[in-house]
Amino acid sequence: MNSHDAQHLENSDKKVQDGIKNMSASNAVTSELTETTGSSTDDIPSPTETTGSSTDDIPPTANETVMNGCDTQHAERRDKNVQETENISGSPPRNEVTPPLTLVLIGNKNSIEIGSKNILLDHDQEIHVKEFSSRLYDLLGHQISVINMLGFPSIDMIPEILEDRAFILLVSNDQHENQYTSGMQWLEETLGKEFSSYVMTVVTHDDSEEISENELQKLKAKSSFSEKRYHTCTRSMMDENEIIRLLTKIDAMVFESRQKTEGKETNLDETLRTGQKEESENKLKESFDGEDSDMNDDSREQSKEAGQKKKSETGTTEHDDRKDLEMNDEDRGKRSGINTWEPSQESKTLQHSSTQPVIISGALYMNWNKEKPLYNSSAEQEKMLRKETEMLFERLELTNKWTPAEFLKIGPPIKQTNEVSEKDLVCTFLQRLWTLDYRARYIPVQQIPSDVSNSKAGLVSKTKNTDKGDFSALYSTNTESDQSKNNHVHPMDVQMAVFHCSDSFLKQKMITKLSQCQYALPLLVPDPLSTNIECPLWTFRQITKTWKISTNKENATTVTMKSMPIYKAKTPMVSFFRLGSMSLSKSQLMNALINNRHDTFFHRNCKGSTKSCYLMDGVAEIAWYCPAGKDNDFFTDCIAFCNLHGDSLAIGKQREILTEMSSVIVVLIPALEKSKESSTIIETLYKSSKPLIILSADNDCTAVQMEPQKYKIGLKERSQSDVSEELKKIIKSLLSGPHTSFRLETMAKISGVKVDEDQKVCQNGKSAAMEIIELIERMDVAKIKDEFLPCQGQLWSNWCKINKDLHHLKGDIEKEQHQKRHQLMKLREKQCDVSNSKLMRLFTQSLQSVPPKEREYFLTWTQILIDALSTDDLSSILQNYDETWSEVLVLKNKHDKSDKLKRKQTELELWSQKLQSATFGLEHIFREMGQIYEAHKSLKKPLLDKQHDWTKYPELAADLMISGHPMELMDGDAGHVPLIWISNLLQEVINKLGDQRVFVLSVLGVQSSGKSTMLNAMFGLQFAVSAGRCTKGAYMQLVKLSEENKDKYQFDYILVVDTEGLRALELADNITLHHDNELATFVVGLGNMTLINIFGENPADMQDVLQIVVQAFMRMKKVKLSPSCVFVHQNVTDITAAEKNMDGKRRLQEKLDKMTQLAAKEEGCDVECFSDVIAFDVQKDVKYFAQLWEGSPPMAPPNPGYSESIQELKSIILSKAKQSTGTTLSHFSTKIQDLWNALMNEHFVFSFKNTQEIAVYRKLEVQYGNWTWALRSEMLNIENQLYPRIEKGQLDKVELSYLNKEMAKTYEEVTKSMTAYFEDDKDKEMLVQWRGRFENKIKEFHEELVRGVKRKLDEVIQQNNARKMLDKKKTEFENKLLQKSKELAHESKAMAENEEDLKRQFNTVWTNLEKDLTSDTKPIENINLEEDQQLVLLDLGVEWGLIDESKRSKRYKNLSETGNYFGYITQKKYQNLNEESQQSQENKREADKNTSGQSKTFLGVFQQWFGMASTTQHVDESKPKNPLQYEEQELIRSFVKKVVKECLEAIKSKPVATRGYRSTYLQELAKNVKQRVTEFESGKKFTFKKEFTVDLSLHVFDRAEGWLLNAHKIYRDNNDALTYLDNKKNEYYNIFRSFCRGSSSTVVFGEIICGKLKVSAAEAVCNKTGVDIAGEMRSNFPAFSENRLNLEKHVLASLAEKEDFSRFTTYIRNPRAQVEAFIKEEVKKYMFTTQKVKAQNILKKNVEDITRVISQALFEATEKFKHKKGNIEMWVEEFSSKLKPKLILDTVSCQNFSDINSFDFFKEEIEKSLESITTEMSKLSLEKVNDCRQKPDQILIDQLCNCCWERCPFCAAVCTNTLKDHSPEKHSVPFHRPSGVEGWHYRGTIDLVIDFCTTLVASDMKFHPKHDSEQTVPYKRYQTAGGKYRSWSITADNSMLAYWKWFVCRFQKQLEEHYEMKFQGSGEIPHYWKSFSKKDAIKSLNEMCRL
Repeated sequence: MNSHDAQHLENSDKKVQDGIKNMSASNAVTSELTETTGSSTDDIPSPTETTGSSTDDIPPTANETVMNGCDTQHAERRDKNVQETENISGSPPRNEVTPPLTLVLIGNKNSIEIGSKNILLDHDQEIHVKEFSSRLYDLLGHQISVINMLGFPSIDMIPEILEDRAFILLVSNDQHENQYTSGMQWLEETLGKEFSSYVMTVVTHDDSEEISENELQKLKAKSSFSEKRYHTCTRSMMDENEIIRLLTKIDAMVFESRQKTEGKETNLDETLRTGQKEESENKLKESFDGEDSDMNDDSREQSKEAGQKKKSETGTTEHDDRKDLEMNDEDRGKRSGINTWEPSQESKTLQHSSTQPVIISGALYMNWNKEKPLYNSSAEQEKMLRKETEMLFERLELTNKWTPAEFLKIGPPIKQTNEVSEKDLVCTFLQRLWTLDYRARYIPVQQIPSDVSNSKAGLVSKTKNTDKGDFSALYSTNTESDQSKNNHVHPMDVQMAVFHCSDSFLKQKMITKLSQCQYALPLLVPDPLSTNIECPLWTFRQITKTWKISTNKENATTVTMKSMPIYKAKTPMVSFFRLGSMSLSKSQLMNALINNRHDTFFHRNCKGSTKSCYLMDGVAEIAWYCPAGKDNDFFTDCIAFCNLHGDSLAIGKQREILTEMSSVIVVLIPALEKSKESSTIIETLYKSSKPLIILSADNDCTAVQMEPQKYKIGLKERSQSDVSEELKKIIKSLLSGPHTSFRLETMAKISGVKVDEDQKVCQNGKSAAMEIIELIERMDVAKIKDEFLPCQGQLWSNWCKINKDLHHLKGDIEKEQHQKRHQLMKLREKQCDVSNSKLMRLFTQSLQSVPPKEREYFLTWTQILIDALSTDDLSSILQNYDETWSEVLVLKNKHDKSDKLKRKQTELELWSQKLQSATFGLEHIFREMGQIYEAHKSLKKPLLDKQHDWTKYPELAADLMISGHPMELMDGDAGHVPLIWISNLLQEVINKLGDQRVFVLSVLGVQSSGKSTMLNAMFGLQFAVSAGRCTKGAYMQLVKLSEENKDKYQFDYILVVDTEGLRALELADNITLHHDNELATFVVGLGNMTLINIFGENPADMQDVLQIVVQAFMRMKKVKLSPSCVFVHQNVTDITAAEKNMDGKRRLQEKLDKMTQLAAKEEGCDVECFSDVIAFDVQKDVKYFAQLWEGSPPMAPPNPGYSESIQELKSIILSKAKQSTGTTLSHFSTKIQDLWNALMNEHFVFSFKNTQEIAVYRKLEVQYGNWTWALRSEMLNIENQLYPRIEKGQLDKVELSYLNKEMAKTYEEVTKSMTAYFEDDKDKEMLVQWRGRFENKIKEFHEELVRGVKRKLDEVIQQNNARKMLDKKKTEFENKLLQKSKELAHESKAMAENEEDLKRQFNTVWTNLEKDLTSDTKPIENINLEEDQQLVLLDLGVEWGLIDESKRSKRYKNLSETGNYFGYITQKKYQNLNEESQQSQENKREADKNTSGQSKTFLGVFQQWFGMASTTQHVDESKPKNPLQYEEQELIRSFVKKVVKECLEAIKSKPVATRGYRSTYLQELAKNVKQRVTEFESGKKFTFKKEFTVDLSLHVFDRAEGWLLNAHKIYRDNNDALTYLDNKKNEYYNIFRSFCRGSSSTVVFGEIICGKLKVSAAEAVCNKTGVDIAGEMRSNFPAFSENRLNLEKHVLASLAEKEDFSRFTTYIRNPRAQVEAFIKEEVKKYMFTTQKVKAQNILKKNVEDITRVISQALFEATEKFKHKKGNIEMWVEEFSSKLKPKLILDTVSCQNFSDINSFDFFKEEIEKSLESITTEMSKLSLEKVNDCRQKPDQILIDQLCNCCWERCPFCAAVCTNTLKDHSPEKHSVPFHRPSGVEGWHYRGTIDLVIDFCTTLVASDMKFHPKHDSEQTVPYKRYQTAGGKYRSWSITADNSMLAYWKWFVCRFQKQLEEHYEMKFQGSGEIPHYWKSFSKKDAIKSLNEMCRL
């Protein structure tokens, strides 16, 4: 196609769109009666009027000279003007002069491009001024003025606007809503609301720009907006057609608005109809007399003869004898329907009714008087056709080019009722077509209510008084009828209108669906707006036809199957033409030849046919007959039948094309006469070499052969069946000989036919695809994959196999694992090396470089051309596969177990492999992209070649997935999910769409049960369903919810997962049941809902599927996934039989329950019925489907019942989906990985790790930490307020109710925060499972916190009560001290200046006073714990030497962390135990030999339990050193810890702080230790030496020592008078000195107050600072700010950084101690190093706060007593109360200061001292804070260590759950380690174990649950061992953690020395471990946390 043609086509398309878009509702009546006077308004050439007008502008009549080009152009323009501006609905009457119109342009200035070529506004020099537009006058012949008021001027700039005006609101594209709103607002505010009905909204756009659909929808949603008053236009406004259509709409708008204003709003259509009814009826009868209501090419046709007869002078019409005459195809003027033409001016001058147009149902019917023709040229006919077409499109509301994307969205359900309105007709047609409902052509339309005239007629007929014998009305030709019945749109007009208004891809999809419905397809299509003929070759490209050819040779019948794209098929073509009008329907006759049970071609007798059809004339439709290889086939080979619609006399171009292409021509003629117009054509055909069959309606002869290949058949008075049988025989005979063949592709070479594929965008796509095809077109398909797609072949297959083997390791686990990982990396390297094939380069470059539209063409072309390559091979393989399968089934049914069955099964396997090799499609190329990406990503190779940018692959695939392409989820050939590729692909989808919520719908069922067909029909998807392309693996496709449906659901997309069939025969021998179980578990786990597709009614087939499905659902229940399911029972013979269905459901329920019981045994579940496993209602969740085909393929159409079932199922799915929130794409991605990783480990339930759930739980743990900290920090504040009051004796009781009241506000805030989190978080559906548990935990935490503080405060109260006697003495002491100081000061005033003399004098007095005050008090002495410990042990009979040795060696200090305890066990027990151990080892070795043929002494890593080596003996290294097995070692260690814990609890229960220390406390401890040791030894195979009891006792003493010393110090400080006096000495010296220096009582008392303030303030500041620093670190310090796992990660990282083995051993043996040490260390570092400034600022702020509190209290207390009497005691009390609760002032005795009465002076004195206190406090050090009661490190330890400390039963790694008691959540930790780190070794050896338990649980190894047990348990089922194993969740991670590998290598020597074992033999460290650096180790911690 040359550029001119392309441009013309483009313009033509644009005209169609614009015409459709801009037809207003008023155009339904676009013509009106013309008066005899006035100016001409027609577009019909007419003679010049005799008077009143110039002849210059009036075109000549047909009898005048032909116009030149210029005149023609001018006339056309004027014609256009007349037609489109004055013949609009609502034009003024013809006898009135059309008033001038003023157009006011308002809106955004940028919305129009003002220039000289702009028709509407060619300059902007004059604004706000009315200007006459000469250009519009030239164009339209109307007086139109324009006012430019763009930019919204103020009201004073607006000129006077006359009554006849219209406003054009110009709006820029993409800003519809905003600019429309602002424009209308300006208009109403400036001019008034009454002007709003005169506004035409015009959206302007650039030439290449599309109208924004989203903005348009927003605009339509506005109540003030009307589509009648909406128009689109280019910004330049240079297109005359656009301006004409705009003015047409404006004219209609003005008239309508004026009518409303005047209260005369009437239906013009009704007015015209009723006013002219009488005249119109005769004309209607004359026009259509003798016609029937048949349609299609034959309908709407009047016989040619009748059409040529002239009307008599009386206006009567001669009638044809035939009753069933058809409308002539080209006689467009005789159609019913929509006609906008008026009679010529000449006819107007004749005041005669015959010239009046007839208006019926809004359409004009003209009197086609041959003497006075209304038009005389084909141009007029084209104009008429264009107008009719535009009106048709307007009725169907086809306003834009439609794309497939609009119908891929999930919208409201298809209406199955008769209530489909005309505006919904197109959507309903397409929706039904998508579901393969061939009744889409027969959609009943909602009837329009009867019009006024019909109502009146009905009324008249009822009231008319007639006699019963009066039958005149019956025989009257004027009987009125309901004309509305002719008003509905013809079904084929709907189809063709959609076809014309669809883009290429929607056309292709539509035609493909029509083909599946066994309908004829358009082959040649005239453009309704031009003379062009188009061949839509593109639409045929995806149609594949399959047929079977039956041949007889030597009395044997051979059936050959063929399957190929139809465009490639070389078939004979039989073409049917009609010359003239016929009573016989050609289309109906053709249907009888193809399929007499189905209307392949639509004909006049089809349901919904009408007389008026506008778009089928000249259309050539094609259909293929495909034989089934049976005896009753009409024809033995595939034949194309072509039907040219309309009278071929008038459509010669199409007739000639088809004549040339046809193998046989069949012509239907009314009469075979030479005088007929058709004779010339008949003679030409007769002379040609083409076989010809003439069907003549004027004779009744049977088939006659006139000449060779020339036949004649009569039709007169003959049945259609007879004629069709004769035709079949003749055609069969003709085609059995030599004949020409037809191929669709040859249509592209015919001149004069436009091919849709000639579009540039299509050709560009094809060119890019051809580059790829040229590489491979002459190659075998199997070789193509090997050469150009090497990454997915053997390399990928081997990779998958090795990867699966990683989960079945045996023997030397770590080495074997490393070897396999190395092999995997080598395979990835090979993939990288071969990844740059030319095919992949071309493919990916095209994907990246071509624009989106071209990309769609490119992909489709690539698939089309690739499919074409393998067609021939695939057909033969499929046939052989089919035959072999049938033979195998026959043999199986006969229960034949002979070798023949095995041979046939082997043969079938070979054919299956060939079929797999021969299958090649786009999915393989995408798979290759995935493998290239995975290979490079795994190796982390840098990008070297920009052209081969593998990093872009996921983005490219994501674009395609979003646009609706299915993507492979599981590789069906390798049976593997490419996790790296899928996760990155989905991540790119998330990047582009956001993390949208999707409802995942998966499907399961047997092979070839129609799963993909069902999904495609339900959602309009693209899953492969053609023969030989059964789904392999699993594919996913996104389907978007439509905008109107979004609000009804909680998700945005449905993600459909289609899978390969279960129990696939070709997989039966090599993958077996495991494959099906794997697939079923995978897709059931992925889906929010799974469709279980059961095919047929065979119970045995059903049972296999059900067992697999039930087991899959049971697994989901056990891992806390809860998908739903619907059973789809397809191919049921009678789905309407309710009783049968009920019985079927009952049987299904029984089978499901039975399968559940069987699966429960295998999975270890206690369930009885299927509803225990999943919520299932057999009445609602089972859907019966009719069989797909209505008859036998390949010619059978789909069963309409199947389509109905599809819609019902879709409604069920969407109804259930309403209750679901779906899942986010990110969650879906992680779920894919979780499910697949678990499946790789076989034991799914034990291996499944819900990554998303873990991530959500970890976030919840962080929130839990925040909530608990909020409670703890508030409680610490309350404690800080109460503690000093109690300590100072001001409070002697604290009630729980008081504490709860104080905490109430914070607790309420926390509970509100918790509620909001659980209800509003995006993962709330997942969080709900933990809500109750965490709410209880917070409640328990709060209660425990309150109780804990009460206990602490009660202890202080108890201590206070214990020292009441001392407190009484203290007051006495203080008063005496104060009095003595006063007296002494008065006596010593002379010494006031000499400090030394003062001190000497004071000391003398103080010593005497001290003796006097404590004469009756015994001092409390310090304690000597070391001496007491020795005496206690000696009393128990322990030798001094043992005590001394242990003390000197200090070995007792680390007793709980000792590497082994062999040195503590007696020799005799060791020997016996060693003998037993060795004997057991020999027995085990023999057992291993007998069972596995191996001589190894273990079934696998950890299969046998381990012992520990001696620290005191030298033993041959080839023999085991440790008689104790690992578990016994751990028992001893646990025993030590338990005894220590019990003893510490016992000692802490003693009242040491209140009553003092007693040595009997140590005696109790020692006796308890001895007793516990004796109890522990009983029943054991060993006894402890005395050394153990001594060391354990000393260890307990050592742990208790710190607490005892501290408690005794508290007791001494609180109860020893001398200690108290020592503390007071300095304070009273200062008072003494003040008095000596002459200070008044006011000054001295001020100093006393300030002294007490200083102590209290410093204490308050330090405690508050301690809490604040802890809070700051808890919130912002990385190690403390999250959950327990995060803390553990930082602890391990810190250990690695320090590389201190002793710290590691502490961590390994006592993780809590090391964590506490880490917290202390980090707090210290934070306060004194890294964040010292921040800590000091916190301290400084608290000092300032306390200072403000003191100053404020001082001010308020003094102010109170300024004008009120009071003494110093009252002032002190007031002052103290004002300080609370921030500060507690110690009790002050005012006894000696009663003389103070000037409070202002007193205040001033305090303020002076306060300055020094403030200065001193500002110098408080952080060390002081760290020594205060509220230590930040201890606060954080209490907060962070209140968690779970359970340890892994294999490697002793500590659980990282933040909750202390987190049942029923299992214990878990990501940081598992080699068990040798903990001291595990292989039984009978000194070889430390290097295997990780996370590797072992994925291996085939076994272990002994107990050290003395002979029973073994597979690691994969470790939880079945019960006890501590059951409570742990250990997920396989293939020992990915590099941390412990680095640790083992770094501290190998220390570990070996510590355990006296070796990393050798089976425990040899893999060489690659040594490559890990410390940096790698720390990095791996972060990676494991992210998993």
